[in-house]
Amino acid sequence: MSKVEDRIGDLYRTTCLQCRSEEAQVKYFLWVKQQICRSCHRPIDLFPSFVIAKNQRHPRHVLVCPACGILNEAERLNGLSIDMTCAACGTALLVKGPAQRNTCTCSHCGSVNEYPDELQGPPQHRLFALEYYCPACKTSHRGRFFKAPDEQDLLRLREVDERLAQAEQSLADFIPSDPILPGDETARLHRWGYETYRQLFNGRQLLGLASLVEQIAMVEDEVIRHALLTVFSDTLRYQNMLCRYDSYALKVLDIFSIHGFPVSLVQCESSLLGIPEVGSGGYRHFVAKYDRAKAYCEQPFETLPGRPRKTVSVPGEKILAHMASAFPQPEKRRAAFLHSAPADSLVLPEGSLDAVLTDPPYFGNVQYAELMDFCYVWLRKHLRDSFPAFRSPSTRAVQELTVNQTEGRDIYDFADGLADVFRTFALALKPGNPFAFTYHHNELDAYLPVAVALLDARLVCTASLPCPAEMGASIHISGTKSSVVDTIFVCRSTGTVRKSQFLPNEDTLKKVLLWDLEQLQDAGLSPSIGDARCLLFGHLTRLVVWQLRLNWHRDAPIHSKLESVERHLQQIYPLDLVDQLANRVASFLSNVDLLANMRTKERENAYVADTISF
Repeated sequence: MSKVEDRIGDLYRTTCLQCRSEEAQVKYFLWVKQQICRSCHRPIDLFPSFVIAKNQRHPRHVLVCPACGILNEAERLNGLSIDMTCAACGTALLVKGPAQRNTCTCSHCGSVNEYPDELQGPPQHRLFALEYYCPACKTSHRGRFFKAPDEQDLLRLREVDERLAQAEQSLADFIPSDPILPGDETARLHRWGYETYRQLFNGRQLLGLASLVEQIAMVEDEVIRHALLTVFSDTLRYQNMLCRYDSYALKVLDIFSIHGFPVSLVQCESSLLGIPEVGSGGYRHFVAKYDRAKAYCEQPFETLPGRPRKTVSVPGEKILAHMASAFPQPEKRRAAFLHSAPADSLVLPEGSLDAVLTDPPYFGNVQYAELMDFCYVWLRKHLRDSFPAFRSPSTRAVQELTVNQTEGRDIYDFADGLADVFRTFALALKPGNPFAFTYHHNELDAYLPVAVALLDARLVCTASLPCPAEMGASIHISGTKSSVVDTIFVCRSTGTVRKSQFLPNEDTLKKVLLWDLEQLQDAGLSPSIGDARCLLFGHLTRLVVWQLRLNWHRDAPIHSKLESVERHLQQIYPLDLVDQLANRVASFLSNVDLLANMRTKERENAYVADTISF
């Protein structure tokens, strides 16, 4: 890192407003998108809000003056207005910005423009604020350090362009210029005029990232070089012009903080190498993260509940494996066989697997390949000569199991593909051993292919269990009715099950769903209606597989199989009443007296019944 620091470290310095030191270190650069006005042809700042920082983790709100760009601080905001004027120019400060609902009024001529304008090409950005760190002033300064860019900061931007132009030829092999292919998620990038992955980075990021990966490529030890490339890949998520600034937490949000390509109007550029133990998003932060992960592998531990925080580990236990070039033999312990190929194309010895544990794609929730191409185009420049999996220009494949409109993959393709994979691994599973996977989706239709895949693989779902999956504060689900839990489907080809678990009536559904929600509540979660709905979908899937297992025709056309599953689901419970049932059970949790009555020996006995062999 020292060589990279020598090359670009000065580009992340600024002058402290308190002590005037020129060695203050920039944590984050804040940029606003600009668009050329169609009437007067002058640039418009697309500010959705002039508030860049809230007063949760800083003593005051920080606002940008709409006229001169100087930063002002306010004790409180009155809704969408503020009774203050700029300390520098006297202009009235505003909370709400001019860019709202894809339109923006030009501050120069007053005309209304629509954005994004694909014809203008990739959007331009203007640096308008910095959050920096001054170690000399930190002990005497309350809150964070914010400033508008001064002349020296803007001069550094011009130096970046000059340095990048001078180094363009030597760094060309390290900077990807791959086109952004059409896709369900990449369509948003195309609407904003982005055509290549290079355009998603500014000059300083390109110069810094190329310099960093150039040094990594010089590391002779292959194991260490690959480890550093892994860290580099993690760093890429925070080093691009799609990252955003969290005005509440006052930190950078990585490009995949939601499962897509978010294009916001204000972007955040992090310090490339990062400041030790300050901020986030820098390369050294991810080196430390990698070190912690490796230390955990050397001595794994579990965290015990309660305060103070305690951990417990098993002496001598380690997470490691010797890589095997072929399917490991039973007597070979701690051997890992990694194979990059479509799962349904594998040839596995029949009855050779003790368990199958997997995490299949969640229907059309995440377009994995479209997102991973973002990192892949950087890594393949270093790995394609050594690894065949990196020789393709994209991670996309026709066998990918996601519903994708751009690629023409629908629910029938998803169901067919998932069934092929499940059949392959179920055949290799020892009779009666577990085949387990997690799944959740907010639409019941997404569970139809799961039922088809289980039936085609001749598996029965013996249990569907609730499992926390997402943090409630996750950006992509915060404020929505989405579930934060998965259903764990535990399936087998033969065994015994409780009879009470397979009684398809409303009373049984309510009892098992309430039991699930109570377990989550006891674990410290606050289950939502969305959680109840997704868990109910899991139970319905389990029940429909049980009902159809004996007379299932897996050679039938895929559309017939999906229709059969949906029809039998309707017979188990009216699908238009599913949301009502989830609502009632979730609401029941808040009634303490009724809940106490349910937690009796009588209620527990409802789950002890005769078993059924299959």
